Amino acid sequence: MKAKKAPPAPTKSAPPKPARGSLHRSVAQDIGARILKGEFAPGTLLPNEAEWCASFGVSRTAVREAIKMLMAKGLILSRPKIGSRVQPRAQWNLLDRDVLAWYCAAANPIHFLVHMQQVREILEPETAALAATHRTDDQMAEIESAFSAMAEAKTLIAWNNADVLFHQAILLAAGNELLVPLGLVIESALGNMFNYTASHRGDIGRTLPGHERILLAIRGRKPNAARLAVRQLLRDTGRVVEQVTNSAQKRGRVAKA
Repeated sequence: MKAKKAPPAPTKSAPPKPARGSLHRSVAQDIGARILKGEFAPGTLLPNEAEWCASFGVSRTAVREAIKMLMAKGLILSRPKIGSRVQPRAQWNLLDRDVLAWYCAAANPIHFLVHMQQVREILEPETAALAATHRTDDQMAEIESAFSAMAEAKTLIAWNNADVLFHQAILLAAGNELLVPLGLVIESALGNMFNYTASHRGDIGRTLPGHERILLAIRGRKPNAARLAVRQLLRDTGRVVEQVTNSAQKRGRVAKA
């Protein structure tokens, strides 16, 4: 199958803004974000090194390092004398921090909410049950501290930050090292979801009692109660996601699955 040709590379008059990190990371972020946005579709043959160098005003070394970075994230495949081509979506490492951030920024917000809700329903009930079984006193203190911050939050930003910390503290208390990197990676995605659902509810403290039930179950070392409390909280969130989805469908913003 003949490869699709990429759209023109960005002109030199509009280079990417410098990132905090190295130059090659800035280039990789620009290209990666454009891939996630769909500007470079799977199968697209990307501009060559010389074209990227001209468009970004950087050296070949910076471009090559950026390409290596994107290859490691599963976004592109580069071969000598052929060039770099965008990989199928199934190859993208969406659990990579950068890729997930680009995904959150580029994804249809309704689809993002539905997918994140599914991930939470799979992961969080059992994580809470494990935390109730394995948590230490110090870990319990972290959960309680995050809950207190939620109770004291006066703004949506403060509430969401504390909400993320609450769920991350539970994940760290689960006693399973393999869960830790997964939870830390989806931290930004959780923040985006909480911002959307909390703002839609209109009352940032509405789910505080549900979070308290989770806290009490973990404190009491009751795994079944913790599991059920999380499921109850997620049912509430699921109703909000469903309301948002139905509203968007009525406005024609998203197609029904």
